[in-house]
Amino acid sequence: MARAAVIALFGPTGVGKTEVAIALADELRGLGEQPLAISADALQVYDGLQILTGAASAPERARLEHRLIGFVSVQETFSAGRYARLAHAEVDAALAAGRRPILVGGTGLYLRAALTELELRPPPDPAVRAHWSRLMRELGPEALHAELTRRAPWAAEAIAPTDRQRIVRALELDEMGELRDREGDNELWTASMRVPTLLAGLVMERDALYRRIDARVGAMVAAGAREEVLAAAADASPTARGALGFEELLAGDVEGMRRRTRNYARRQLTWMRKLADVAVIDVTGREAVDVARELVDRWRAGS
Repeated sequence: MARAAVIALFGPTGVGKTEVAIALADELRGLGEQPLAISADALQVYDGLQILTGAASAPERARLEHRLIGFVSVQETFSAGRYARLAHAEVDAALAAGRRPILVGGTGLYLRAALTELELRPPPDPAVRAHWSRLMRELGPEALHAELTRRAPWAAEAIAPTDRQRIVRALELDEMGELRDREGDNELWTASMRVPTLLAGLVMERDALYRRIDARVGAMVAAGAREEVLAAAADASPTARGALGFEELLAGDVEGMRRRTRNYARRQLTWMRKLADVAVIDVTGREAVDVARELVDRWRAGS
């Protein structure tokens, strides 16, 4: 079986995707490859929120070049459609230059957008977006989640009651007549992959993952994540404010950020279990280089 053109790493926040990607790049260089990381994260695109979003640090980027990180102003609204165009261009340019793209991310929609010709819903009508964004500010996410439950319970079931961005998006799509059941999306991994891809899902024993998340949040706060949020708060777009921990740190609620991050990690793991042809790799208690070598073995074997 031929080797995949792209290696994609998905996993919950805190599982160690960046460390594994860097170790994987080292292993690939030993085989004569020229690796390049492409971020598949909805919030790491924002400049000024690198600490909060857990984007690769400068020393990490020195070890492995990363694309699609920190290039959008926090004032801008960013979309999966725009990301898809950029990610496709990055993957295609890397392959044309003889480089090995490594997709790294925890945002399921963005990973799908990078790897497939995903049919995306239309952009929001500015007036509709403004209406629901205003109600979100006035009423809060729980009230609007209840409204979404009344209108489209199947859609509300898939969205956390605290996920402001996705609640607003679902309500505006409903108002535009574009909200529909997307249960078939998971098949896109096998039905319309743009290029052959080794898709690896990194998992970790739940208690160990939660300990890592708690420590990660503490490290982010110590490194200046709250200062990032305070600096961005006045001008941040609704999508930028959707970053994990943004609203919690704005209120000084570090423990709330930990809870929200753990809840998000659970949803990422649930989503991963629905993927077809994903190679699930348990990284509990393992060094990144050990995981990277397993990935290389799978890639070389064409599986």
